[in-house]
Amino acid sequence: MAYLGEGIDANLALVSGDDAALFLELRAAFIESAAQQLDLMRRSRCDGNWQIAAMRLKGLAASFHAEQLIVLAEEALEAAPGEPGILRRIERFITDLSSDRD
Repeated sequence: MAYLGEGIDANLALVSGDDAALFLELRAAFIESAAQQLDLMRRSRCDGNWQIAAMRLKGLAASFHAEQLIVLAEEALEAAPGEPGILRRIERFITDLSSDRD
């Protein structure tokens, strides 16, 4: 089981104990949920939908103690809906977390 030093992995390790399969399952669920919120943000056509998706992403990040993603979600809440720069940074965070599964 990889430990990135990121709050998410530390907290997942506490919850899953020595169960590597549970750790990976919880981590995959987090990544999938974050990707779904990013998709909703990309498809939002109004301020309200953007705000809801960004708030859900922030809540998800807070639940898993993903501090960097909390900051990104807060930036999204302050940004104009559809802001491409913040969408790319959130996508990069998710991609980096996904590629670090080994």
